[in-house]
Amino acid sequence: MLNNEGQAATTSLLLSPVSAANTAAATSAWVNVNDSQGDLMFVVQNGALTGTCVWTIEHASDGSGTGAANIVPNEGAFATVTANSVQKRTVSANAVLGFVRVVGTIVTGPTLVSASVSRRPNIV
Repeated sequence: MLNNEGQAATTSLLLSPVSAANTAAATSAWVNVNDSQGDLMFVVQNGALTGTCVWTIEHASDGSGTGAANIVPNEGAFATVTANSVQKRTVSANAVLGFVRVVGTIVTGPTLVSASVSRRPNIV
């Protein structure tokens, strides 16, 4: 982030650190990002893992997931997850429908996971 972008950013927890045995446990709630500008920065962390975890970002028009669809980050899809790793991806706030979440598709869990999104609120 340039200049004071880090100071202006707000961060929302998408997934508290958890041992996720399945995809449902590694899927966050919908977070409202309607008041954002610039890029949304998603950070996912994996600890010890037994099988595999594949991260995706979804967006929707409301907190119930209406019109939910995957969105490809600016950097491309998340890399194959390895144990004890952190990955960052960005998505333009203008490209999302207003609400976002992350989905960690777990195959042969469990894996330790957490996720957050940082964004810059619109200046009023």
